[in-house]
Amino acid sequence: MYFYFVREERPWGSFTILDEAKNYKVKRIEVLPQRRLSYQKHARRSEHWMIVGGTAKVTLDGLETMLAAGATIDIPIGAAHRIENVGTELLVFIEIQSGSYFGEDDIQRLQDDFGRLI
Repeated sequence: MYFYFVREERPWGSFTILDEAKNYKVKRIEVLPQRRLSYQKHARRSEHWMIVGGTAKVTLDGLETMLAAGATIDIPIGAAHRIENVGTELLVFIEIQSGSYFGEDDIQRLQDDFGRLI
């Protein structure tokens, strides 16, 4: 049996798809120091994050929370959210998506440091 992983680079870091099926997708996400993802919403999926390395500031519907390795947070469908690497080391977290659709086009960007408002 052979496994392969799909890795994609982004301005804030990268993600690797570890597993996916009809009703879920699992990613390993790396965020560079002092970078953050878009403040965004998803219409067709929820997400569960587990921090495995580094320190994160998570914004969920306007409320900020600091998370360290071992911490988890749930992102409901339709919730505005973002994660930021506030440290000097690489931030690594595992994202488990569940829902009816997992395409990268299920993103409504509300704010983006890299001009990708779509």
